[in-house]
Amino acid sequence: MNRKTPFVLCGFGNVGLQIARHLVDDAQLQIAAISARDLDAAAARARSIGLDVPVIAARDAPQYADVVVECATYDAFRDVMEPAVRGGCHIIAISVGAFALHLDLIDLAQDSGATIHIASGTMPGLDLLRAAREQVVDEVRLETHLLPRSLHNEPYVDERGIDLAVAEREPVLIFDGTAREAAAHFPRHINVVVSLSLAGIGLDRTRVRIYANGRLPGARHRLSIDAAAVELRLDSQNFPSAETNKTSRIVALSVIAALRELRSPLRVGS
Repeated sequence: MNRKTPFVLCGFGNVGLQIARHLVDDAQLQIAAISARDLDAAAARARSIGLDVPVIAARDAPQYADVVVECATYDAFRDVMEPAVRGGCHIIAISVGAFALHLDLIDLAQDSGATIHIASGTMPGLDLLRAAREQVVDEVRLETHLLPRSLHNEPYVDERGIDLAVAEREPVLIFDGTAREAAAHFPRHINVVVSLSLAGIGLDRTRVRIYANGRLPGARHRLSIDAAAVELRLDSQNFPSAETNKTSRIVALSVIAALRELRSPLRVGS
């Protein structure tokens, strides 16, 4: 009989709850513990879906499993990641926009033997980009369209007086610059941008345009890659989760797929 793969779910907001609902009675994967800032609230949410596991502080996660899923808030990213990295865990991370500001964690992981695994199911084309990087990659560009309501109260938008009401009728260009600049201004919205940069030619050479667009059902990404070995033009359309329009439905599924790969006898992708 195959033993289940235990993991700690660090973060129990929208994405964490979606993952837990999918895996309460899963035959392959087992939630060993939940990490959250508000332990009482997380325990109540867990009970509401029939999940009876310890609810712990993030610093204690390595004591419960050597696989950790980071699905915390932007502000809590470091608090979740550093103990798991120092503990030599295999960490599946989704708050990649925050990761752009904490790249020293890669050096820590090298010293501790940890693995930082960025769940890439939300951004197609990364396998091709990693392969193309073995030779010359001339240009990587990403055009991202976001729902206007997901950008409300963002400082970058408010400070520039961008009228999001117009974006309900037609696309409005919000940002044009490098992936590093986008990560600094929109860390909660551009996880795919940072994933793309880390898989390809870096934060400073990857170019990004962000539009507010109320005419779409969710976030849309248009990826262009020009390389010596290949050219790619690819569109992907995400759909928002039922709980919030700020998270795509595919995010939780991407994490679950990454967890299943850990013990799979067959691995598809580079």
